[in-house]
Amino acid sequence: MTINFYKTQDAYGCFGNFSRHEVELDGKIWPSSEHYFQAMKFFPHSPDLVEEVRKCKTPGAAARMGRDRTLPLREDWESVKDSIMLKVVEAKFQQHQDCRDTLLGTGDEPLVEHTVNDSYWGDGGDGSGKNRLGQILEAVRQKIRSLKEVSES
Repeated sequence: MTINFYKTQDAYGCFGNFSRHEVELDGKIWPSSEHYFQAMKFFPHSPDLVEEVRKCKTPGAAARMGRDRTLPLREDWESVKDSIMLKVVEAKFQQHQDCRDTLLGTGDEPLVEHTVNDSYWGDGGDGSGKNRLGQILEAVRQKIRSLKEVSES
């Protein structure tokens, strides 16, 4: 059975980047994984913008700022965005036991960010999207499971 997620208030809401789970990465506290992801669009060339995104009051405000194409997007963004997403998602699930337990509780079920708003990170609402966030979550789930097995043996 496929597990769909999108809204933070839903059962699997912690899977989304707008969930209010702080992440400590690169020596700073980020209010959400969305804050970190969007800020990295301006790293390292615009440290003031990185900090401005980090200080946004909500994940939505961070997303709007990160998507603002009047701001200088890093040149290598398309080639690094997946690895940045993996890095922040992995950190979030390592740092929050409740999220980790929810993720491990999904067994081997496919995880899908179900939304018409995104056909790269999500499924595009009709399954035609790439669902990269779901795939990254599945990879993180497998890594956590493997690390757990090693530590228990």
